[in-house]
Amino acid sequence: MNKLDDIIPPSRRRETEPLSSHTIRPTLNLSERPPKFPYATLVGIAVVVAVSIGVLFYFSSAKVDVTPNTVSAAVEGSFTANQSAGVLPYEILMAQKIASQSVKGSGTKMVNSSASGTITIYNTQSKVQKLITNTRFATSAGLIFRVHSAVTIPAGSTAKPGSVTATVYADKPGDSYNVGPSSFTIPGFAGTPQASQVYARSTTTMTGGASGNIPVVDATAGAEAKSALVKALATDLMASIETQIPSGYVLVPGAAVTTYEELTPVPSATTGMVDIKEQGTITAVVFPNGALAKTIAQSVGGLGYQGEPVNLSSVSSLKLSMPAGMPAVDATSFTFTLSGTTPLVYVVDPTRIAAAVSGKTRSAAEVALTNYPEVKRAVIILRPFWRQTFPQDPASITVTVATP
Repeated sequence: MNKLDDIIPPSRRRETEPLSSHTIRPTLNLSERPPKFPYATLVGIAVVVAVSIGVLFYFSSAKVDVTPNTVSAAVEGSFTANQSAGVLPYEILMAQKIASQSVKGSGTKMVNSSASGTITIYNTQSKVQKLITNTRFATSAGLIFRVHSAVTIPAGSTAKPGSVTATVYADKPGDSYNVGPSSFTIPGFAGTPQASQVYARSTTTMTGGASGNIPVVDATAGAEAKSALVKALATDLMASIETQIPSGYVLVPGAAVTTYEELTPVPSATTGMVDIKEQGTITAVVFPNGALAKTIAQSVGGLGYQGEPVNLSSVSSLKLSMPAGMPAVDATSFTFTLSGTTPLVYVVDPTRIAAAVSGKTRSAAEVALTNYPEVKRAVIILRPFWRQTFPQDPASITVTVATP
């Protein structure tokens, strides 16, 4: 039996044939698509460029590193300074210390001595107050001390009392009168207005009071103790003065004088030891660094100095002498000699240097700085690397000064 498709004409057979699952569809060739514009790439490049430029400008700078000019000055001459005024002012500093050392007594001796010390007597009355010889001064514990000569106390006020110092002596012998800093009243004024208007104070310990057999130190041991105390005091006193030197001032070697005073030894009958005491006082003259440096520069010929600000980088090689001695505290001037060789360092003002190079090219700035005597060497740094001109505004220029 013939199948149906056997009688279908070939021309129509194709129309009735079912679609095969293996029908091949035409494929799209991606390479034939029209190209897209690379927006993302361009944006990325733009960001990188912008950031790079921003970084360059952020780290851009105009800087001058200056090494100050230094000259060596050999000075030898006499100078006059005026206290706290004038071309060369000065100030006087003082310090005082007491050092003690316990030494084993080499023997004993019988003593019956009275303590003594210094007090300051104050007067708040508007008139002077006279005290007679043997006027009594009493501590809060009732210990009596007396002056051995008449005293006159200047007038004053409650805000600013008149004052005078005097030496007082214990009314009785014995170590119980070796009292520390104390306040004193005058028993003779009890019940009068002067009782509160005239009074005294001590700032140091009364010494020398002893009674009975006390230990004594032989001369050799005493001398050794004194030598050790003086050496220790010298170091301590200089350290104390150095802490007092005002900022910008210098202490030249030879401008300090130290004196020593042997205080009354304090024996102890209980321990057999003797406290050897030494008091040291240092007085020093200090000068403003710049004023002294300028005075030296002006006195030395051949430096080409024109009055520019200078400083002393060191005073260790200088020696100061005072032919008339240390000036009194109330002196208005004093004369001294100065000798030695010292380095003078020109003071560099960063504002002045910044103004000198502002708006100039690198080469013009280098030429301009050669006209400044305070500049020994200048290194110019301009960033970014293509920048060759300083900003017009001096405030935008950084100037650093090297320490010579």
